[in-house]
Amino acid sequence: MSMSWHAVASLLVAMGLTAPASAQHLGPDELASMTVSPPTKVEAYGPDPLQFGELRMPPGKGPFPVAVIVHGGCWTRGFGTLRYMSPLAADLAQKGIATWNIEYRQLGDAGAGWPGTFLDWAEGADHLRKLAETYPLDLSRVLTIGHSAGAQAALWLAGRDRLPSDSPIRGSITPLAVKAAVAVDGPGDIAGDILNHEVGICGEPVIENFMGGPPEAVASRYAQGNPFALLPVAAHEILFASTVLTPQEAAHYQSVATARGARVEFFVLNDAGHFDMLSPDKSAADKLERAIFKEAGVAYSDPDPGH
Repeated sequence: MSMSWHAVASLLVAMGLTAPASAQHLGPDELASMTVSPPTKVEAYGPDPLQFGELRMPPGKGPFPVAVIVHGGCWTRGFGTLRYMSPLAADLAQKGIATWNIEYRQLGDAGAGWPGTFLDWAEGADHLRKLAETYPLDLSRVLTIGHSAGAQAALWLAGRDRLPSDSPIRGSITPLAVKAAVAVDGPGDIAGDILNHEVGICGEPVIENFMGGPPEAVASRYAQGNPFALLPVAAHEILFASTVLTPQEAAHYQSVATARGARVEFFVLNDAGHFDMLSPDKSAADKLERAIFKEAGVAYSDPDPGH
């Protein structure tokens, strides 16, 4: 049976990967309950009720760079929704970057896993072309931002154009080009990180369930769905290590990517828990947002110069 976020947090504490509740780190429930600006537009990108996104536009005329935001949750229904990414999405939009915060099918939802969830990510991102017909979006400055399991999605979307045309997860149209991908405390190598997630974090074989088997059994799927296998990609990739993505894993990803000709940076968010960097009022968010704004080519306005 799937674990709740609270059970996951307890596991992280027990493993020494994050601080106990007394450290007052945020969780997804606290993020989801924050009051944020309403979306400019809520729109479906597919026929399933879970295939929709929230578009938030900055003030002004634009055109604006746009970030595709993908939430995490152990790839499994009941852990998290796009709602806990709304504080970050709203803050970025207020400061000058349009955001497209997408929902998608997770394990437990009809059609989720391979290939359904990948196609949700692909079609959700490509839907920006449709939105750009109405809203002033600069599609030459598209970023992907994913947290936890969503980090895989953010990095995968940046490498999707490397998939063969007959790939079952590439999508039905030419993949939208991604300028930069930001992976926030989540895996870039789902094959190499499989034990950490399945035993230590999610509490069950979620990656195998998500992919339809272990790497040795469905190697072609991991070759197409694992961001690490798609290196090098044209997009600049930025990894933020905290409690789930370890600094060692981030360094290994960077080393391999650089050797293959890709551009990868990584940063370590010390004492940030797994969620603090998603809240604009936490200091951990400052480093994350600075990197995002740099890649978007927008001047960053820090409301708290003391960060």
